[in-house]
Amino acid sequence: MRDLGTKWTAVPDWSNAVLEAPGLKVVTRLGLIQHLVSGDLEAFAARAGLSGTGVGAFGRADGDRYMARLARDRVLAVGDLRFDAPPGWCGAGFAVTPMSAGFHVFEIAGRSAPAVISRATTLDPANGGPSASMAFAGVAAIAYFHGDAQTLRLHVDRGLAAYLWTWLSAVAGNLSAIDDGGRPALVDG
Repeated sequence: MRDLGTKWTAVPDWSNAVLEAPGLKVVTRLGLIQHLVSGDLEAFAARAGLSGTGVGAFGRADGDRYMARLARDRVLAVGDLRFDAPPGWCGAGFAVTPMSAGFHVFEIAGRSAPAVISRATTLDPANGGPSASMAFAGVAAIAYFHGDAQTLRLHVDRGLAAYLWTWLSAVAGNLSAIDDGGRPALVDG
């Protein structure tokens, strides 16, 4: 019988997988605690000791604990919740679903990150929008900057991580150094 598993791309060892190109570094962020929260987000934020409504597409999150806004009544909370949140409905008006095993997190950093973003989505990083949910390289993703404007965090369904890694590898292979205007450029080829 034919082994159909041989036609799929092998999943990298995420603990040491690194993509590097001129002005670009892509790594996996392991160990991030992630929860999908739906319902009364103000009640959740107060209970979790978080502030704000969460960053939207290409917004900037800082620190080890923050939220990415997905919809009017939904966020992805990243980091320790600081309260015991059993999965499911909470009497305070929100539901919590652990997602740490469900989402793979890539970090795309460097001066060439905007060139990668321009290939992955039609959204303008300077005018991202209120929801961090978007199509990125053809897959559903949650995208925002973390720490600075050159470090993009990207949460994708774990099953799509190998595909996205292959896509990022192809794009990184097409990066040229810098164009005449001092901007990262991509070459087709």
